[in-house]
Amino acid sequence: MEKFNELVQFYSDVKTMMSVICVQKGGIDIDNYSGRFFAADLLEFIVAYGQKLKADVSEFEKELKSKTDLLTPSNKAIQEMSLAEFKKVFGITNV
Repeated sequence: MEKFNELVQFYSDVKTMMSVICVQKGGIDIDNYSGRFFAADLLEFIVAYGQKLKADVSEFEKELKSKTDLLTPSNKAIQEMSLAEFKKVFGITNV
């Protein structure tokens, strides 16, 4: 449980640093910051780890629901990816 609490603190620190970086870069919207993908993956890991420990991760699960589109897809073959996953993996943005 101690490691889980350390991960939760790390996630909190990451969110703080992301905000600081966005301000330092001229006030960019955090939704446009590339680090949001790492933060979403970290959040997904915390939820899974907490569930294994039977910890209360309900607040993290709620937050994760709003960030599922940011998660790195698991090692899926290209033909198994959704269009959104494919675009995300290859950095394709809508034109």
